[in-house]
Amino acid sequence: MNFEAKRCGVQFSPPSIVLIYENKATNKLRRRIIPLREYSKDSNFSQAAEELKKHPRHRDYLQSVSQSQLERLHVIVRDHMRGLSLEQSLASFRLDPEQDLNKLDDDELARKKGKMDQLFEKNRKKKDDPDFVYDVEVDFSANYEKKCSWDEESDDGF
Repeated sequence: MNFEAKRCGVQFSPPSIVLIYENKATNKLRRRIIPLREYSKDSNFSQAAEELKKHPRHRDYLQSVSQSQLERLHVIVRDHMRGLSLEQSLASFRLDPEQDLNKLDDDELARKKGKMDQLFEKNRKKKDDPDFVYDVEVDFSANYEKKCSWDEESDDGF
């Protein structure tokens, strides 16, 4: 691998992925603008990101960029084409513990699930980690005193 991606971003006019990468042979930082041709507000962002990553002209440069990051950048560009502001688009990726995920459409739910998967992988303890403990026991009753309706016994006999 001769190129290492340092930063990725988007450009709205024309719709493009902007990649700052280091050329390993020369140790110099370079900028590459990758136009998103034939990408519209109705395009499948996942498929478009996958095709871009496999494209012969760009695959060497995008090898160190994760598929999920490319998908997020495509979603931001697509949201801009649909008339959403950058802040609105970025807010759709943030997780709110109070938000009811059952009320989201499929696209927004996929964004939230992707973010949750990313956080899970980041926080997951693996067997090779130095602070890995096989059997962790935590008593949550001492930390959480709030009672819920299903915790109380009912008179129905169930």
